[in-house]
Amino acid sequence: MSLRRRHRKLLGATIMIVFVVVYALVAMALSQAGPLQEASRLVQGLAYAVLGISWIFPVMPLIRWMENGPD
Repeated sequence: MSLRRRHRKLLGATIMIVFVVVYALVAMALSQAGPLQEASRLVQGLAYAVLGISWIFPVMPLIRWMENGPD
């Protein structure tokens, strides 16, 4: 069964929103973990940068799926 582009975008956007909310909650929990709080400012900054950007990698296949396929 092939979904039309409009339906793929709706489904993909819904999945993406749920994923980003869950990811943000997990990232907040990790940032409050003991070892990260006790680390140096440089390590904390790098960890926050990695946590802030790494959500993009799991979402990229979803975005490709939303854009490709029959109309």
